[in-house]
Amino acid sequence: MPLTRSLSMTSLSGLPLWDEEDLPVDDLLLFEIAWEVTNKVGGIYTVIQTKAKITVDEWGENLFMMGPYYEHNFNTQVEQCEPPNPAIKKAMGALIDNGCLLGDSPNVLAHFHEWQVGAGLILCRSRKIPLATIFTTHATLLGRYICAGNVDFYNNLDKFNIDQEAGERQIYHRYCLERAAVHCAHVFTTVSQITAVEANHMLHRKPDVVTPNGLNIKKFSAMHEFQNLHSTNKGQIQEFIRGHFYGHLDFNLEKTLFFFIAGRYEFSNKGVDIFLESLSRLNYLLRVWNDVTVVVFFIMPAKTNNFNVETLKGQAVRKQLWDTAHTVKDKFGKRLYEALLKGDIPDMNTILDRDDFTIMKRAIYATQRHTLPPVTTHNMLDDTSDPILANVRRIGLFNARTDRVKVLFHPEFLSSTSPLLPMDYEEFVRGCHLGVFPSYYEPWGYTPGECTVMGIPSVTTNLSGFGCFMEEHVSDPTAYGIYIVDRRFRSADDSCNQLTQFMFGFCQQSRRQRIIQRNRTERLSDLLDWRYLGRFYMHARSLALSRAFPDKFKMEPLAPPQGFRYPRPGSVPPSPSASVHSTPHHSDEEDDEEPYDEDKEAERDRQNIKAPFTLGATPEGKKTHPGESAD
Repeated sequence: MPLTRSLSMTSLSGLPLWDEEDLPVDDLLLFEIAWEVTNKVGGIYTVIQTKAKITVDEWGENLFMMGPYYEHNFNTQVEQCEPPNPAIKKAMGALIDNGCLLGDSPNVLAHFHEWQVGAGLILCRSRKIPLATIFTTHATLLGRYICAGNVDFYNNLDKFNIDQEAGERQIYHRYCLERAAVHCAHVFTTVSQITAVEANHMLHRKPDVVTPNGLNIKKFSAMHEFQNLHSTNKGQIQEFIRGHFYGHLDFNLEKTLFFFIAGRYEFSNKGVDIFLESLSRLNYLLRVWNDVTVVVFFIMPAKTNNFNVETLKGQAVRKQLWDTAHTVKDKFGKRLYEALLKGDIPDMNTILDRDDFTIMKRAIYATQRHTLPPVTTHNMLDDTSDPILANVRRIGLFNARTDRVKVLFHPEFLSSTSPLLPMDYEEFVRGCHLGVFPSYYEPWGYTPGECTVMGIPSVTTNLSGFGCFMEEHVSDPTAYGIYIVDRRFRSADDSCNQLTQFMFGFCQQSRRQRIIQRNRTERLSDLLDWRYLGRFYMHARSLALSRAFPDKFKMEPLAPPQGFRYPRPGSVPPSPSASVHSTPHHSDEEDDEEPYDEDKEAERDRQNIKAPFTLGATPEGKKTHPGESAD
């Protein structure tokens, strides 16, 4: 008679855990299968990589990941070793020798990510292989294709002829593979509520569990130094700006804010279209009402053939000026030192000789520029039809002296080895003031999440998984530096106006208000910690086991683990009203008397978040089971 194991929900955390029975370590194995295991293509790689630690804590050596073999990825990301589990060693030997599995296997739970690996799930079920299966769609295949065509997708979900749409886009075979995998799986999950609605219409199955994407917060944790890191990295960006805008540096860098958008180059899906239109409107408002300058970076990979010569020249000119200034400074300092040693007060009109003035005049002459600073840092292969550059021409943001919004298109991902902007992505994000991601199609959205854990405010939308998640968990997201644009129930023009007002309101903040807001934003990082969000994956795995092996694993019919909700901050919100003032607003030098107690607010927030789940210690002398971990 088979042994029955109870899967019960604990009252403290709402998590499904194994009971206290002695469960042999080799009795249960977890396989995660994805095309992006050690193969970075998009966000799924980040999901698997950042989630690995808590999954290993739970499953130990009973966790196995499967993905495509690419020799370069294998050499740089994988440590070759012998299989630690006897059953796996036997199975791999059988596959190598005979191309098939021999003998009995332990209870297996297989988690498939996305349609690329769906064939494995379908074949396992059709051949009645005894294993529990989970299928996760991070974005429906057809949804991404339809949204790229500039249609009102979410308000017409029930009106699409799915088969016809897939056929017209010549992806019918892929769509059928995805849909079959969804319906074959014991448990179907997706990453957000907005994608759950989409999947229900596109794939005709309502997800059993929503598994939000998290981050390994320790990787981004800067403790109390994140404000200092912001200042340090902002200084590096300012140095780049000094070089890029040489000859046109007639704006105050201390009153300059850095905005950015980053990700795959999907012009409409990522919301680049309404972002550019909003920047045009913001430029007008800042020219009329404010003395703030905004430099906007577009970090999106596109086809290029090399760096822009003018951009490289700018950095060379900056370095030359820096060297000249230091040469003259050293001479000045030496002469001043010698005069003071003699007890003389030097004549400041003679302490610099004619050669010094000649050097400085030459340096100033080198900064003369008869062209505008370039919009792009690289030579584009398809300059005339590039969507970003075409719209920059349409709205007329050419980095003119009168423009308060400056545009910089960097069509490569950032690298610390770059001769232009030698910064890693994390350093760059920390140095910026605001990330803007007004996506139309974004099943989750890691970019605003990465901003959040680094204490950088961001703009997202109610059509992104991240935006919906924050609306659900935070009473007043704007007060915590999460600006959510309504792209579902407003027209495109109204969404543009809302985004413009968000950015204009941000520009009106004083420096102290921005510091307060960054503190609040960083405190939301607990929401995105895998130690909290991992519980949803645990729930999905327990549900799959109870459905695949009902005689062995039972699960109490309780609801999935619930979240919590951050309250509105107790002090006055940091953002000024987004309405246009009749007179210019206060500048960065001014300080407001807003009541604010960071420690008191932080303690209040900590009390409103449930302690992230940590697996308990294993009793002495007892084995560590799947679903448990030792300290």
